[in-house]
Amino acid sequence: MKISVYLLLLLSLNVFSQDYVHQVLVLNEGYFNYADSEIVVPVTIGSYDPNTEIYTSLHTVEGARFASDIVINDGFYYVAADTLLLKYDLATNELLNSTTVPGIRNIAIYEDNIIVTRGEYLVSYSSYLQVYSANDLSFSNELDTVNGPKWASQNLIVRDDIVYVAINNGFEWSNEKGIVGMLDMSNMEYINEIDLGFDARNIDNMMTDGEFIYTVNNKDWSGASISKLDLSDNSSITTNIASASTGCGTSSFRGDKLVYQISSTSELFEWDPELLSDNGTLLEINQAFYDLSYDYTNQYLYASVTDYTSFGKVSIYDNQNELVGEFDCGVSPGTMAFDVRNLTGISNYSLDAKDANLTFDLKGNKVDDLKNASSGIYIQNGKKIFISKK
Repeated sequence: MKISVYLLLLLSLNVFSQDYVHQVLVLNEGYFNYADSEIVVPVTIGSYDPNTEIYTSLHTVEGARFASDIVINDGFYYVAADTLLLKYDLATNELLNSTTVPGIRNIAIYEDNIIVTRGEYLVSYSSYLQVYSANDLSFSNELDTVNGPKWASQNLIVRDDIVYVAINNGFEWSNEKGIVGMLDMSNMEYINEIDLGFDARNIDNMMTDGEFIYTVNNKDWSGASISKLDLSDNSSITTNIASASTGCGTSSFRGDKLVYQISSTSELFEWDPELLSDNGTLLEINQAFYDLSYDYTNQYLYASVTDYTSFGKVSIYDNQNELVGEFDCGVSPGTMAFDVRNLTGISNYSLDAKDANLTFDLKGNKVDDLKNASSGIYIQNGKKIFISKK
């Protein structure tokens, strides 16, 4: 007897309410020869499909010496590349808008606004914090150096109506800053600056767990520190990393821990925000990384490597620090963004009642032969199955 079975009903465990990583966008910074003022390897954008384990090059950003940020939001992705702010369609990868923003560093989205930080070597700006329309990238507003940040700024975190701004003045040697500014987006008012202290100079990265903001600081490049900012009262604690003889090369949150690597080393450390130790715990991962990014959906650490001129590669580690995947990408993969979607699709199939035990991938596609399927997560008879070909 033939019956019509909806995939949503077949998967009685409500797996379709779960999130999955549709793709990982990789922003490859390329290689610019400053001595000759020549773009040797251009900036590129690529996509990695965790289900098929295939990396695809999507775009080359012509004329950009480097790139610094990529953000996914509401069906689009936005890129900061040298002097350009770019908007792409997430479904078609079509370039929709482009505008010139000299000194653009990092970007964040608040409702229909894109907040932009700025800074460049040997260049002073009248504004280091600007706002653009997320719809067409038109200029909306800016805070000058009287009413906003006075120095080059970098990372951004949006929490409720407040945008937290990392002010590091990282392009002016011996005058680095360790300040977190606060912009109230409800009235576009710059309401506060929190000085994290002398040992928190030169903020390299800023992250949050919702209750606290953490900054990894490079000081004067002769050492590194981690600051913990309490968002309830704006108090902060800075811990110097005792083993750091130079600045931090890369860092990321990984679940409830912070992982970091000291510049020019291959040792990866895990730091517990609760313990505030002056040293992290050494992990069994030994490689010099360029960027660290964490996939919260699958609890994977994506770690990139490059020689800055000829190759780029990303390794994927699980929570036991086991290598579970890797892929080649562009030169200098510096930022990754996870395209997280929800399993909401419903497909209609005509099935034999005795043979309703079908298998699907996380995009709702029917899989006929798991023996030849690529590594990934599948749904079979309402249960998740993980296949690894490693």
